[in-house]
Amino acid sequence: MANWKGKSRGTLIGFKIYVLIIRNFGLYSAYFVLLFVAAYFIVFSFHSTKSTYYLFRKRLNYGRFHSAFKVYHSYFTFGRIQLDRVAITSGLKDRYTFEFDGVENIEALLKKGRGGILLTAHIGNFNLAKHFFEERHSDAVVNLVITDFEHRKIKNYLESVTGRSEVKIIVLKDDLSHVFYMKEALANNELLVFAADRFLDRSKTFEADFMGENVQFPQGPFKLAARNQIPVLFVHLMREKNFHYHFYARPYKPEKYTAREILKSYLEDLEKMVKKYPHQWYNYYDYWNDFS
Repeated sequence: MANWKGKSRGTLIGFKIYVLIIRNFGLYSAYFVLLFVAAYFIVFSFHSTKSTYYLFRKRLNYGRFHSAFKVYHSYFTFGRIQLDRVAITSGLKDRYTFEFDGVENIEALLKKGRGGILLTAHIGNFNLAKHFFEERHSDAVVNLVITDFEHRKIKNYLESVTGRSEVKIIVLKDDLSHVFYMKEALANNELLVFAADRFLDRSKTFEADFMGENVQFPQGPFKLAARNQIPVLFVHLMREKNFHYHFYARPYKPEKYTAREILKSYLEDLEKMVKKYPHQWYNYYDYWNDFS
């Protein structure tokens, strides 16, 4: 896997424009503008376009024209979930429907009183997960563990527009101060959420097969769960048709509670989600070193 630089796609001015359009012209007008924004990225973000094309062409074995269309679909969907994030947290939640799939697994995890680890990925729209927890688990405390410190300005701006998120943030730092906060959260029966499909160049990694090619993954979340025997769920929040969101929560059912076994099960679950929602997996860089 090529090194990820710790930054994701999106700019502060872009979010401001979308908020302006939604407030003055409505959500559908923002979607219309997005049709042209997605086309812009096809042409002017060639590296990410090429990387995404390889996902569809080489990993999912789509035809050339189908792969090219799916790249556009991916860009459009990425923009759409950002718009949904603004719309839902700005008072338009009633336009959307939400489905809970595996909510009993979260309930069972919380009853153990030992905290839990939720493993997700850069797929779907997990930024909206707080709304699921507010409706079904208002007492659950969710900590999003991030290596992505890219968007402090965007985060601050969105909070000024939509209000402060109930999800807490733990930033991975070189001084390892995050370890204290994670241990404290688990001791308080809180949930730690990791998007475990990326790593930074300073991270310790495991190598494992993912969709037919070896890729490196961060060791941290998997070792933390295995070392302390912490309950694990694989969770994803995916956008479906007609403004519908589907929340998945699947338990890790181990034969052996080891870091590599957890990683293996995580990747099996993630591969199913990528194949089911291929245009909602947002790793816009040379993930498999196809052309590095």
